[in-house]
Amino acid sequence: MHFTVRHETLYRYSAPVRLGDQLLRLKPFGVRTLDHRYEISPAPAWREEWISPHGTPETRVGFLGETRELRIVSRFTCESIAPPAPETLPPLPWDMPDMATCLGTGEENLIIEFAQQLLRDSSAPLPFLHHLTETLYARTRRHIRPTGYAQTPSETLSSGAGACRDLAVLFIATCRSLGIPARFVSGYQARAETPDGKRHLHAWPEVYLPGLGWQGFDPTHGVAVTDGHVGLAAAPDQIGTMPIEGGFWGDGVTSELSFGLEIGVE
Repeated sequence: MHFTVRHETLYRYSAPVRLGDQLLRLKPFGVRTLDHRYEISPAPAWREEWISPHGTPETRVGFLGETRELRIVSRFTCESIAPPAPETLPPLPWDMPDMATCLGTGEENLIIEFAQQLLRDSSAPLPFLHHLTETLYARTRRHIRPTGYAQTPSETLSSGAGACRDLAVLFIATCRSLGIPARFVSGYQARAETPDGKRHLHAWPEVYLPGLGWQGFDPTHGVAVTDGHVGLAAAPDQIGTMPIEGGFWGDGVTSELSFGLEIGVE
């Protein structure tokens, strides 16, 4: 699938400010990137790039002087590729000590019981992952919440309502309670989320499958991830996938954020 994306973020300040360093995670990974560029105003004084341990392309930029606004535009074209579909997986538990950051750290009893019930219904790891994806899709009232961090897994499970990041976090916690490594991914999807076509960042979980690597599932839509998703950032938790991280200095200054996202798919 061929994606053409333009993502603009604009910060306006009530008075001139000095900008801190800005960390950008707006370049796709896990796809064939045909072209990518940042358009940043004011122009950065310096820039450095690297790849995170989870494969996220990260760019840090620094600025001199003062400004009343910061505009960051990311443009790219890419071709997404559907990953190979797993046919079977070894029985649990899996021994993956190198995946420690993506394994459980003491999930709540509510999540553990939920996971165990789904596993009993599924009998094996691969059917469990599809059953979990479909169950969260069927049981959850989904809505768009443009800002803020994800709810706790137990809050989403108990309320039966949440945004895509809430479902991703619940899916991750459920998998981790069974010793299945899972991580948080933010990015774009081919389908529009609203009837008017307005676009937003999307979020979904990935699990690490023995012999296959990271495989995505999208409980917001009840499907396994194929070529209709383009990831921007992956990390053990949501905070490591923020598209832009940074700050500013200015006494008594307030800021206003706006964004625009255009996605073309062929």
